[in-house]
Formats: sequence, C-alpha cells, structure tokens
Amino acid sequence: MRIGIDIDNVIANFDDVLLKEYLKHDKQLRNTGIINENPERIRNGMFDWSKQEEEEFYYHNIEKVAQSLKPISDAGYYIKRLKQEGNQIYIISGRDNGEYQNPYELTKNWLAKYKIEYDKLILTNAYYKIEKVQECIKNNIDIMIEDNIATCLEMVKNGIKVYAMNTRYNQKEKSLERVSKWKEIYEKIVQQYPKTASPKLHVILDTDTYNECDDQFALSYLLKSQDRFCIDAITVAPYHHDNDISIQEGIEKSYQEIIKICKWCNFETDNKVFRGCTDYVAEGYQEENEAVNKIIEIASINDKTYILAIGAITNIARAIQKAPQIISKIEVIWLGGNSFLSKDNQEFNFKQDIQAVKIVLESKVELTIIPCKNVASNLRTSIYELEHFLKGKSELCDYLCQRFYNDGIHGIQERRVIWDISAIAYLINQQWFEISKKSCPRVGKNTSYELTQNNHEITVVDYLNVNKIFNDLFEKLSKKE
Repeated sequence: MRIGIDIDNVIANFDDVLLKEYLKHDKQLRNTGIINENPERIRNGMFDWSKQEEEEFYYHNIEKVAQSLKPISDAGYYIKRLKQEGNQIYIISGRDNGEYQNPYELTKNWLAKYKIEYDKLILTNAYYKIEKVQECIKNNIDIMIEDNIATCLEMVKNGIKVYAMNTRYNQKEKSLERVSKWKEIYEKIVQQYPKTASPKLHVILDTDTYNECDDQFALSYLLKSQDRFCIDAITVAPYHHDNDISIQEGIEKSYQEIIKICKWCNFETDNKVFRGCTDYVAEGYQEENEAVNKIIEIASINDKTYILAIGAITNIARAIQKAPQIISKIEVIWLGGNSFLSKDNQEFNFKQDIQAVKIVLESKVELTIIPCKNVASNLRTSIYELEHFLKGKSELCDYLCQRFYNDGIHGIQERRVIWDISAIAYLINQQWFEISKKSCPRVGKNTSYELTQNNHEITVVDYLNVNKIFNDLFEKLSKKE
C-alpha cells in the first residue's frame, strides 16, 4: 500500500511552534495577547495585528520556524513500522509555495535529522490545493494523512482515502474520518487494510517468457517490486504455437530471456531460474524437471508461497500431482481462461493444457483466477504511451518498447494488451481489484466452465483499475536504480 503523509501538523508540530513565536512577537509589538481563541488559522484573526504586520513577521520567520519543528509523538516510530511491514511511504508537503529559500533541502535535512523513514519526498504548492491531489493520483496513493480540510475534501472527491489529522483549527468539517495520534493511525490502517500491512510475500513466477512481450513486462515489474516480494524462484512454463518452434526450444528461449532481464535488473539468478515441463499433462507428460522440483521444495519450506502463473498452468499441476501435501501451503494466482460469462475458454493459457487446468481446479488449492477476456483484456496500451514513459530511461526500458512494437509471434502492432502484469499487480495492491468468491466450476468438453453451487470456493477477479496498474508499472520501470 502507498501511504501519503503531510508534514506540518501531521508529522511535525507546526502550529505549536508557530503559536509560540507569535506570542513572543505579540509581547514585543503591543502585548495585546490573543483576541480570538478559535480562529480558522493562527495567521488569520488570532491577534490584533494588521495584515502587513502579520505578513512581515511570518515571511521573515517561517524558515526558522520550519527548522525548529519537532516530530509529533510516536510519528517516526509508527511510520517506520508501516514501512517495515511492506507499505511505501510518500511524504507529500505543500512547502513548494515560495515561502522557503530551498524547501526540498530544508525538508530533506529535517526528515534525516529525526530519522523519519520514507520512499519518496514530494513538494507541492500549498496555495494550489489541487496540486497535492494531482500528485496523489499520479503516484497511486491509497491513503493520505492530511490536516488541511480543503485538501482532504478534494482528495475524497477524487477517490483517495483520507485520514484527517485533528488540529484545533480544522474542526468545522464533520464528514471526514479523523485521527488524533499516530498509534490510532497505525491501528486504523492495520485493521482496515490487514493484507497490505505485512512482511514481504514469498513468490514464484511461472512464466512462458519468450512467448510474447507481456511476459517480459510482468517479469520486469516483479523484479522492480522487491520491496513487496521475496522472489524465491522464476520457473519456465511451456508454450507452443502451430508452425512455430518446439516446446523444448521455447523453454530455452524463455530461460535465456529471463537471464537477460534479470541482469538488467541486477537480480542474482544463481539457483533462482529453472526450466519446466517440456510437454503438457494433457499429452501424458510426467517426467522430472527442475522447475516442478523447485516449486515443491520452496512450498515445503515457506509458511506460505504465492505462485504467480502467467502461462499454461502445467508446472503447477505437475507439482500438485507429485506432492499434494503442498496444496495447503501455496496460493495460486493464475491469468488464464475467460470470464465466467464467456461461452468457452479458447484462450491460450487455458487451451494449451486443459488437463492441467482440471487438476488445479479439482485440487482445492487456494486459487485466484484473473480472466483474460473482459478483465485483463482492459490492460491495453500503445507504443506511443510506452515511449512517452519509458523510452531512453534504461536499456531494459528500450528493450521493452522494442519487444512491444514487434514481439515476433504477432508481428508489428502499435497497440497491444499486456495481460500478464495483472498477476503481479494483484499481489502488489488488491485495492486495485474487485473480486468475488465463486463455487469452483468444472471444465466442460468444449472448454467452457460448468458452474456449480456447492463446490469449494475460488476467487475470481471481476474488475481491475487500469490507471492504477499502469501508473505503478511506468513509475517502477522508469525509476533509476
């Protein structure tokens, strides 16, 4: 989960320090004292100063005030804890507003001084409220912790979850979910979003990497998301097109493709990449191979292993056949088949090895299916969009653009669906997906799903937020190491 956090009055005691400075100056000015205990802002109507007097003092002293701030009680502790539990922390402050000489350095030094941990620092113009909202949308912020009510309301209007930090000056608006202490903020996040506040997930990516360009995007996306994942293995799934290379040749091409992309991402491949089945279960394949053995080994060691399957599900089916004891220790997220409303599953990942699909469905393994048609098919982009966000950023990014434009199998295309990133995104942030629980279907003779009522439950993705996924993908791929 991505958590946005304001600084002044959220992490730092801005109003407390500002008020002390104003009280000192008031004694020197006229010693009138506070004339309004409950103004909307300290700067507006608390003292009997003229506008010119107030502005002169404020602009001459704001830099000193900002440097003398201290963290609100327990802020650093709970921010660090949220980060350690797998969340990304974005500090988003309105300090780029002309009031500071070098707001970025000032803020960066203050955060370092008090050891406030974060992933990214973003400064906006506090006098242009929509700018902070735009940055939250651009950076896929899931929750924003903010004290300015106008900004809070704009964020809610744009679908961003907000916790409004209570101050004595922002009490008029009653519609917002309010918080007062950092312990309370932490507990709300953990209670309301329990799956996002967790250690890294142990994952295996099962991929037919050379098949078409979406696999390269998915692998790169996974490698660029290691703040969320512990990548235990990358296994090569079989694939075959009519009048194309053999399955064995495809396995080798996929293997070499994985090695190449991992090197670009500085991921050590020793004892991490494994060749899988060289034929389908539907064709009677039962031979030993390193991918199936590694899936069993990893599943046996970990408390839980997530298998991201973005090709034919053959390797997983064979692992379940060979070692059914791993069923209780794995969760499979499979991109395959079509919507349950479709008349059949004449879809590449499904139809290649229908017997493997049956084995996985009947095994009662914890299973999430991301349908291709009507769900993942929405992940369509263009070479022009890719080049805008990625071209020139790195050798990897240039290669992905090149593969997208001409992936070999399907020829030159300006627009494509990059389906496979859906499985990675699903484990990055399930708030981007709408799901439903269904009685596990059977597979009919024509590859259609035969719906059931009292079978074991599986999870089916019904909708995914394309903008959230692409924003996250482009940001991570274009980020310099």
